[in-house]
Amino acid sequence: MGSRQGSMPAKAYLLLEQGDFRAMPASLPEAAGVKWVNVHPQTPTRGLPTIMAIIIYNDPQTGYPLAVMDATDITAYRTGATAAIASKYLARQDSHTLGIIGAGRQAYTQIQAHAQLFRLNLIKVYDRSREAAQKLIGFFPEYPLKECSLEETAACDIVCTLTPARVPFVKMEWIAAGTHINAVGADAAGKEELEPAILKEAMVVVDDLRQASVAGEINVPITNGIFAIDEVYGTLGEIIVGRKQGRKDRNVTTVFDSTGVAIEDLAVAKLIYEKAKKSSSYMLIDIIEVSQ
Repeated sequence: MGSRQGSMPAKAYLLLEQGDFRAMPASLPEAAGVKWVNVHPQTPTRGLPTIMAIIIYNDPQTGYPLAVMDATDITAYRTGATAAIASKYLARQDSHTLGIIGAGRQAYTQIQAHAQLFRLNLIKVYDRSREAAQKLIGFFPEYPLKECSLEETAACDIVCTLTPARVPFVKMEWIAAGTHINAVGADAAGKEELEPAILKEAMVVVDDLRQASVAGEINVPITNGIFAIDEVYGTLGEIIVGRKQGRKDRNVTTVFDSTGVAIEDLAVAKLIYEKAKKSSSYMLIDIIEVSQ
């Protein structure tokens, strides 16, 4: 999006009593497709992930469906990678502590991605479920993970909030000067993890302004008149391509409002499709008969 070479309408939401579905279309040069993804918070009790997804990947020249692929893992990994890239540009380069609030599926990819870019001396973990926190810690014996209180976990150089909260729980008083926050959990209208005072004092960057304003961390403060769209500094894409500068002040708090953008999913799908095609490691099905 930062290079303005793709096209991406805003997500379309289908709200249900038990959860919701999102349709996420996008196109890039030589690629087009749509991700169909759900968020059902209660499904882990049935042995299913909270978030599941598929991608339909099409030939943009003809519209022919080239592939249907699982996107549950794509969603998890691209979200973790995007937040880590945001940290690369917005966190202090000497950041050594990472706070993980919410020990679900997304916590795993956040840790994996951030560990590639930062030398982490301590990764603090908080979840209301001690079982979930301990499971996460046990999964990464190679990293310095420690279960901590919510307040202690918020006191890190980089903090990732990964919950479905609808009442803000991260308090302004816990956040030290210079902290970078990846606000990932708020991805639908009404969701909110951070006290609005944090946003008012921070340099706020979004992945997509249209989506963030109605479904990201800033959506509730905007609705309540506490925060304005013009207070957003810019998009992560603008910073990556150099149209705007990243962190300017060592002591400023920065927030990345991550709603998840389809263009990232499509870019990953394109890479997977091209690799699979080269290796012939895929199942071939004639979904639509081609006339000769």
